[in-house]
Amino acid sequence: MEKYILLGLGPVFLACIAWEAWYWRKRKPGMYTWTDTLSNAGLALMHQASDAIAWALVIGIYYFVYQYRVFDLPASVWTIAALFLAQDFFYYFFHRASHRIRWMWASHITHHSSERLNLSTAFRQSLTYPISGMWLFWLPLAWLGFEPKNIIAVVAINLAFQFFVHTQAIGKLGWVERIFNTPSHHRVHHARNAKYIDRNYAGVLIVWDKLFGSFVEEDAAVPCEYGIVGQIHSHNPVRLTFHEWFDMLRDASRAHGIRDAFAQLFGPPERASSHTGIDPRL
Repeated sequence: MEKYILLGLGPVFLACIAWEAWYWRKRKPGMYTWTDTLSNAGLALMHQASDAIAWALVIGIYYFVYQYRVFDLPASVWTIAALFLAQDFFYYFFHRASHRIRWMWASHITHHSSERLNLSTAFRQSLTYPISGMWLFWLPLAWLGFEPKNIIAVVAINLAFQFFVHTQAIGKLGWVERIFNTPSHHRVHHARNAKYIDRNYAGVLIVWDKLFGSFVEEDAAVPCEYGIVGQIHSHNPVRLTFHEWFDMLRDASRAHGIRDAFAQLFGPPERASSHTGIDPRL
């Protein structure tokens, strides 16, 4: 279900990328480059293939959990609305964990590794998300009583919305900024400035960041600098996918004891600086 929704929206996504590339062609020529855009496309194809395989393997786990659901929640306008809200809530914690647990950051770092932010950056995803455990965050929804096929559909809708916040072509949006994730909020999220790092984890609703203390407003006096600390200068999709996994496993193998090795794998990403001198976070 997820792949059909996202694939169905593919022509819309591509049209928006073409428009944005045209928009920036003379205003800011370096906003799009062929190497960066093709790298994003290659990563998207790899991600879609792994995602399809992963859902085929784990959907049975979702239906197993669904057998023991707390409530019966047949599909209706109200239950789908509740599912959308609940999934966005869990997405916030998935996204926050993806920045604060190195095992998960090893996948998510791929998305942040471009020094450009444009609509094609939304395609810059890792095929290793199933390994890092993204699917685990939606399991409570099946236990609550939401049917797995509906969960997958809402996950796809949430991700589709997020495509449109990966842009510098849209400024602040007035009252919308108070409730929803917007391009301005997401520019902060992709920035590596000290003021912005590890902020604005929202999927659709920015209210979660405001509730849990991770919200920062975009400041015109502090222009966003995109990429990762310890920038990897490569457009090779394979290297972009696996470089942090290799670094993490190397650091764990050099750790002083089991506790330190565990911390290298599941502690905050900046712990790697004790071995490498580089903070590998966004």
